[in-house]
Amino acid sequence: MNERFISIEGIARRYPAPGGGTTTIFEDLWLAVARGEFVCVIGHSGCGKTSVLNILAGLEAPSEGVVVVDGQAIEGPSLDRAVIFQGHALLPWRSVIGNVGYAVSSRWRKASRAEIEERAKRFIDLVGLKGNELKKPAELSGGMRQRVGIARALSIEPKIMLMDEPFSALDALTRGTLQDEVRRICTSTGQTVFMITHDVDEAIYLADKIVLMTNGPQAMIAEVVENPLPKDRARDTIHREGDYYAVRNHLVDFLVARSKTFRDEMPAGYDQRKPPLVRPAGSLPVEPAAPERPVAKTIPFPSVAGGRD
Repeated sequence: MNERFISIEGIARRYPAPGGGTTTIFEDLWLAVARGEFVCVIGHSGCGKTSVLNILAGLEAPSEGVVVVDGQAIEGPSLDRAVIFQGHALLPWRSVIGNVGYAVSSRWRKASRAEIEERAKRFIDLVGLKGNELKKPAELSGGMRQRVGIARALSIEPKIMLMDEPFSALDALTRGTLQDEVRRICTSTGQTVFMITHDVDEAIYLADKIVLMTNGPQAMIAEVVENPLPKDRARDTIHREGDYYAVRNHLVDFLVARSKTFRDEMPAGYDQRKPPLVRPAGSLPVEPAAPERPVAKTIPFPSVAGGRD
């Protein structure tokens, strides 16, 4: 495994400040992401999470430093890096297959119409939208629109999928369903993902590693948390895993307290070039599984057992 499939090397982002001077959102950020890892970034608003994602996407240039993906420095947008935004960003005049097919045709310009349509249908089916190929975005629910966005991103076979809080505007039930879909797809395909979220439970469920950023301005990466939960974790039983509460309490403690004081109380030996990798453990006792209830013996109604007179 290439431990530096994505290599963020000393990047900074600065903006002109009112009245002159500059505001430093973050500086001297270093981070390595391995091929096939699912990484979530958590931090309060204003720490520059979206700016980091935009730099990875090639939509912004860093004020300093460089980002290298698969051995090549990022110099602008590329079809090797697909972005899924908070909003679905679909073309309203195109159907589901038209939106996905447009991405496919942009990637493979010499592909025939039949090849484009076949590939688009395959990824529409992958996100559970088979039968909705001809519908326009206005005819779809919010969750279905985000599924189209995911299908569009996956259809171009990106090296990296960049996700900017893609489920934040959805209701809880739809959000959970899409999280399950994304986890299933990324686990089965080995997709490398860099995702921004404010949701601690979402990060624990989806991520292999969780990057914690201090408050901005002048934000920094405090540490990288290695998710100790098993790769095959499931939503309905995740709270019973031995280290679940340890990692959750660690993340909440950082967001509530340490994100504000980390710079002033920086641990001895801290090196921004090598953010510490931590693995929370030693949680509260695992919640025992509920005892199985005995199956009640039922007496069938006469009309069911013997037929009606």
